[in-house]
Amino acid sequence: MGMVMSASRFIFRSAGGLACAGMLAFGLLLPAAAVAEDVKIGILFDVTGPLADSAAPALNAVKLAVDEINANGGILKGQMLKTIVADTQGTTQGSVDAASKLVKVDNVAAIVGALLSDSTMAAAHGVTVPKGVLLVSPASTAPLITTLEDNDFVFRTIESDAYQGWMLGKLVYDQGFRNVALTYVNNDYGSGIADTFRGAFENLGGTITDAQAHEPNKNSYLQELTALAENKPEALVLITYADGGGVTIIKESLEHGFFKQFIGTDSLLDDFLIKQIGADKLKGIFFTSPVPVPDSPGLATFQKNYSAAYKATEDDEFIDNAYDAVMLVALAIEQAGSTDRSKIRDALRSVCCGPGEAIGPGDWAKAKADIAAGKKINYEGASGPLEFDDNGDVVGATGHFIIENGAFKEVGLVTP
Repeated sequence: MGMVMSASRFIFRSAGGLACAGMLAFGLLLPAAAVAEDVKIGILFDVTGPLADSAAPALNAVKLAVDEINANGGILKGQMLKTIVADTQGTTQGSVDAASKLVKVDNVAAIVGALLSDSTMAAAHGVTVPKGVLLVSPASTAPLITTLEDNDFVFRTIESDAYQGWMLGKLVYDQGFRNVALTYVNNDYGSGIADTFRGAFENLGGTITDAQAHEPNKNSYLQELTALAENKPEALVLITYADGGGVTIIKESLEHGFFKQFIGTDSLLDDFLIKQIGADKLKGIFFTSPVPVPDSPGLATFQKNYSAAYKATEDDEFIDNAYDAVMLVALAIEQAGSTDRSKIRDALRSVCCGPGEAIGPGDWAKAKADIAAGKKINYEGASGPLEFDDNGDVVGATGHFIIENGAFKEVGLVTP
């Protein structure tokens, strides 16, 4: 969606014929109040790059939230909420450039994004934290974001990999594996989840026969795979992006007989994997991925509304988190009563957490009325309760996924 901006303009109106004639006789024109501009928020997504397949449904979720807001009273004084989408191109420099444009040129009030952890941290370090702009990521899971020196300007609506890594270790052990090899993409996402996985699996009694970081997007990984397979582990745990090396690693493993059993995380949970390799060649593979908290009050409402709007599955990755990020940013703007960036940051913590009037997906009109009445609100999102801790993190849930009938299927939760 492109930038939409209403220019400030004055509308001259007369209060009556005689009054108007009198004012005109003296050359006086009294302007009415300026029409308020639309409220702009930036959507900093990795539209191209290794998470491109996840960006499209997440953008649908963004649009769903914006459409609900604009159809139910708008934001602030009846203004429209507008989004400006900027593509990080899946790179750190692209993220800095895109965020810089949103902040300095488009003058957005706040930003939702990015998807990739490296993109989020690059934008935060280079642009949003120094410029004092709220950044809420719906998909960045790297543990390093927790300790980012961000002056409380960086939040996320998805759990950290510090949690998913522990759950992955438990799931692998519970599935009966005791000796596995580990390879992970050489970035903050890969190393973060690999570290916590290793700790969990070894604490339970499992053995990592070999662990290697790998560079993304190589033409071949035969050298790495030869070393990983040397001690004949039972499976390869693969923490990387499907369209960033994952497909190549699995193809070469199968072609050269290095591995037949694979285990992945959310970054591998991509339709691209099935399209390129084929479900019949991926028998036995399983994955972990952050999922909405079960029985979350707003989850059913969100899934119903999303499916109705887009005639698509409600199981697309990150859609609930993206919807919640937009809603939280909008609620913070409404609570702040302005587009002042520091006030928006301060207001976020007052709308996210209990106690307060429960607000869920589809409840924008109620939220707007409650805020206007001076009531404290508590957003209970599609993805879960979203009670931010001191670091801007939330506690989520981890799903266990397999491939069945040519598609990904969640078959349960991994519990602590």
